[in-house]
Amino acid sequence: MSAEPLTAAQEYDRALRRARHHRLPPDYPRPQPSAAWSAENVALLDAYRLWLQSGGASPDCIRHLYLPTAGHVLGLNLKPHPALDLAADVERTADYLRAKQMGASWTHNCLVALDRFRRFLRQERGQVAVNLQPPNLERYHEGLPPWLVAQLTRYQHLRQANWRPARLKQALRHFWSGHSRLWRWLFQHYAIDEPRDIRRQQVFDYLDQRLAAGYAPSSVNQELRNFQAFLQFLQEQEFLIPQGLLRLKGPKQPERLPRFLTDEQVCRLRDDLDQRPAEAGTPGQRRDALLDRAAFYLLWHGGLRVSEVEELRLEDIDLPGRRLVVRGGKGRRDRAIYLTDAAVRAVQEYLAVRGRGPTEHVFLYHNLPASKDLFRNRLKAAGEREGVKVTPHRLRHTYATQLVNAGCRITSLQKLLGHQRLNATMVYARVHDRTVAADYYAAMAVIEKQLYQQLGETAVGADCREWENGGTCHRLLALVAALDVEMVSEKQRELVQEIRRGLLALSGER
Repeated sequence: MSAEPLTAAQEYDRALRRARHHRLPPDYPRPQPSAAWSAENVALLDAYRLWLQSGGASPDCIRHLYLPTAGHVLGLNLKPHPALDLAADVERTADYLRAKQMGASWTHNCLVALDRFRRFLRQERGQVAVNLQPPNLERYHEGLPPWLVAQLTRYQHLRQANWRPARLKQALRHFWSGHSRLWRWLFQHYAIDEPRDIRRQQVFDYLDQRLAAGYAPSSVNQELRNFQAFLQFLQEQEFLIPQGLLRLKGPKQPERLPRFLTDEQVCRLRDDLDQRPAEAGTPGQRRDALLDRAAFYLLWHGGLRVSEVEELRLEDIDLPGRRLVVRGGKGRRDRAIYLTDAAVRAVQEYLAVRGRGPTEHVFLYHNLPASKDLFRNRLKAAGEREGVKVTPHRLRHTYATQLVNAGCRITSLQKLLGHQRLNATMVYARVHDRTVAADYYAAMAVIEKQLYQQLGETAVGADCREWENGGTCHRLLALVAALDVEMVSEKQRELVQEIRRGLLALSGER
């Protein structure tokens, strides 16, 4: 039988005993038992245990790693937790853990647990750690003259107004990577002092070099669009820009249709994710399975982008009203999304085990806001289990395609998807529109009927003039008549006539 879980006070006492009996340097300060156990610290460890459980930590890790490490922090500093210095006191505990001279893996795990306890203490104090430090962009400045770096920085600040604050670091790297590469190549290969020195052929040489290196035409065209947009900005700053550079056209790229899942594929994914919560072996596994299922239904039944799922807040969800609001979507536009009963149930069951985090994000993982990479990876794992190649954006394409096939108006779909231009939505009408398919089959039926009538008059005669009845034999007779016209040998004609007689017998005609 499994042992009964220890109380918070027992966990604390055990941490003190361990600390006293481990071999430490002679001059290292050793913790002493407190005169009276602080009830406040006991309550804190109980709250920490629940916080860890709600974040998906396993019972073994909680008992053998997280709580003992928290006990070291409280026992080594011998002060109530509100008085702890989260920098100096926690670092003192880290020094103590390193001084034990245990294995590298054990020390690393303890330091990770120490950082998690510090995050919990910050949350208890109402402090949310926000890393505002920008990424290091110096490597993107290499090879560029100072005037160009200054103008790109000004242009970045202008564009930055439409970026998501949560994705600022990623957006900064993407901006500088996409805008500096072509300029750096031009300065390396040609004598250029100002934008007016750039020639059309020089830009074409760069595009050819990128295509020869194996880059897709869509990627090359995006670099050209970035280049031309920045040139227009420079023109507004009174730089002289050759107008021919603004009219350059990139390589022609294929007009790709959105990739979507078939009904059978999406049902296999749904069945897999629906059954996993019931099959989970631990509370942590069940919580993760409920998170996966809730995110799946929002992507499939709501058509959200993965970044919108990542940024979704509790205040934006109205489950009784079966709707949610996407705030600051692509282009910084808000929109309303309607939820099916299945999506509402999936989100409700996840919220019941969501736990606490430092923010009001709907989706938490290990007590932190879940990242879009987490959604991608877990959805990919579900697809691998079922043999389905799936991404979050492919579920969005599936959502749009299924709505078109069900008769949803394109203008309504445009609002649901959050598209600024209708042309972006019209592509779904060309993917798998059953209305177009129905029109095609109806037209082909008319063509076949006309063909049959012509063949009936020349080869089949009155035996096959009941096409309107839709008999299978009549269709086959028409095909046999066509074969009879094209036969060249007598033996082939005899075989066709035998088939025709058999079909007439099957249809009850003479």
